[in-house]
Amino acid sequence: MKLKHFAVAGLFALSAALPLMANAGDAVAGKTKAAVCAACHGQNGIALIPMYPNLAGQHEMYLVSSLKAYKNKERNGGQAAIMQGQAMGLSDTDIADLAAYFASLPAGGK
Repeated sequence: MKLKHFAVAGLFALSAALPLMANAGDAVAGKTKAAVCAACHGQNGIALIPMYPNLAGQHEMYLVSSLKAYKNKERNGGQAAIMQGQAMGLSDTDIADLAAYFASLPAGGK
């Protein structure tokens, strides 16, 4: 009986993860799309101005959820108005690609 529970739990976990895996981004495409991000977040994902966050080395799914939250105006405060405007024009593919690119960069910027 316990094996059946593990199998059901495993199938549930897999089905929950499939939408995330299906929308895996392309880091190469993301690099091209990231040019506009460099103004605030730096050429290599390390912000030159302390009030802007570093994006290099962030977890991919965190970046996806953050960009989607800005796009949907669910994230407010600070510089949210700027990010909402930037995220508004991004497709789900753009968001996935940008997240894959920044997640692929070393967190230390080197």
